[in-house]
Amino acid sequence: MSHDAAGPMRQELLHARAREGGVNRFVYWLTRAVLEPFFLTYFRMHRVGREHIPATGPVIVASNHRSFLDPFVIGTMARRPMYYVAKKELFRGRLVTWLLGALGAFPVNRGGSDAEMITTANAILARGDIVLIFPEGTRIRPGSLGTPKRGVGRLALETGVPVVPVAVVGTEAVRRGWRIRPHKVKIRAGRALRFPRVEGPSPALAGAVTDRIWPCVMLQWEWLGGLPPIRRAAVIGAGTWGTGLAVSLARAGLEVELGCRTREQVVELESARENHRYLPGVRLPDSVRVRRAAELELAGHDLVCLAVPARALPGVMAAHGERIPKRAGLLVLCKGVVPPLGMVPSEFVSQRCRARAVAVVGGPSHAADALKHGASVIVASRDRAFARQLADALASAGLEVSITTDVAGVELAGAAKNAAVLAAAAAAPAGPNVAGAAAGKVFAEVDALARRRGSRPETFAGLAGAGDLVATVVASGSRNRRAGELLSQGVPPAEIGAVLGQAAEAVDSVPLLANVARGAHVEAPALEGLAALVEGRIDAERWAATVTKPSGPAHMRPARVA
Repeated sequence: MSHDAAGPMRQELLHARAREGGVNRFVYWLTRAVLEPFFLTYFRMHRVGREHIPATGPVIVASNHRSFLDPFVIGTMARRPMYYVAKKELFRGRLVTWLLGALGAFPVNRGGSDAEMITTANAILARGDIVLIFPEGTRIRPGSLGTPKRGVGRLALETGVPVVPVAVVGTEAVRRGWRIRPHKVKIRAGRALRFPRVEGPSPALAGAVTDRIWPCVMLQWEWLGGLPPIRRAAVIGAGTWGTGLAVSLARAGLEVELGCRTREQVVELESARENHRYLPGVRLPDSVRVRRAAELELAGHDLVCLAVPARALPGVMAAHGERIPKRAGLLVLCKGVVPPLGMVPSEFVSQRCRARAVAVVGGPSHAADALKHGASVIVASRDRAFARQLADALASAGLEVSITTDVAGVELAGAAKNAAVLAAAAAAPAGPNVAGAAAGKVFAEVDALARRRGSRPETFAGLAGAGDLVATVVASGSRNRRAGELLSQGVPPAEIGAVLGQAAEAVDSVPLLANVARGAHVEAPALEGLAALVEGRIDAERWAATVTKPSGPAHMRPARVA
């Protein structure tokens, strides 16, 4: 008999065993006698609230799910066997299948309604035993808790038995590859919840009961020190990106405060509920409250977003850095480097506040278009839990989100695309070949600098680099492209900001990037030439003439790989 044919049969046997026979008592108690002392010593397992799990009678235990160890450590909370649902993919091979069944596991078909799993759980509860359910439906790590499915609500209503909310913290950090590490594990059970018995509860009613159970699990989770969800966000900077982000986070269900520089801006945005100057045609949701940035109570926020140009970061951090609480995550949205030393924004802000984690966003994400048509963005943070929190929030706002730990790579990719667009636009009067060469060389040189700092090649080749570059080239309102056009027309660099009405990051960043590349001993002649243009040491025509000027025999000039 083939494995495929045997699979469904094995599952039927496992369900029948859980309904009728139960655990193999000898195997269960022998396994527990070995594992429980191991958990208490090696993992320093700490259990709170065991008295809330009844010693007799049927009980549903609803818990978050972080690791394959969860059923085993949570099982030690009760002084009797605990039956639990496990994904059907785990039941492979006769020995593993037999052992899991002997320890109380029965399969669930994830991704759809599994009537047989519900029937088995009902049968176990009917005979007075405990069923452990993970309402998230799969392991969620890292970050905050996931979104529960309504199956636990349905089961609670169909049986009318008490539901004990449980949280487990630390099991996700136990395993690294095949190595089991001695990381502390904590478990906490809350008081049992009771619901009336209902025959054939509707999906809406089951969902409502699940929505009553899950906050109690979250309460245990946060009591243990688990990462709370992002509920309140403050956005400092009411420009295009700041306003767009405030709208996106509000759409994701967060309470949002938008911080403006002046009282006049506050009055204008509050009265119009629209940012006519930076984001016309987009209404501010009612849940977005507009304040002066200086009046924001940052201590009460889970997320603080800095939506200001890189050149403004020193002033913003001087004014607000000490007010950002340790419990908050910090999101930086500028795509440039910070004067006077050319530090990447994440590094600059990390040194000037106590935020628990810092993240940046890259990729093609022009605010108005993202709000209307969506966007694919990349969130970069060295704290994967925070990155996943942000990804969940942005996904709820309708964006497709990828996660990376290549923070400096994403930041320098954003700076590189701005510089490349500036170079292309400034060189455009000399023809498409010169414009393309200018953009390609500048982009490749910043890529070389990023790699010197440990960036991964795929960062510049993906959304944060090439994707954002194309989006900026084709965007009708690109500030950096317009800045390059103004340079080609002879407008002095110092006047470009006034003409545009807002900052063009590349004008500020290019000279800083050239200095940083020089200090890192990265050869960057195209970037040096562009810096000379931005600083007014050479005019656009003379600079464009140098872009494709031969510098020697072709075989003596190695190609740069972007």
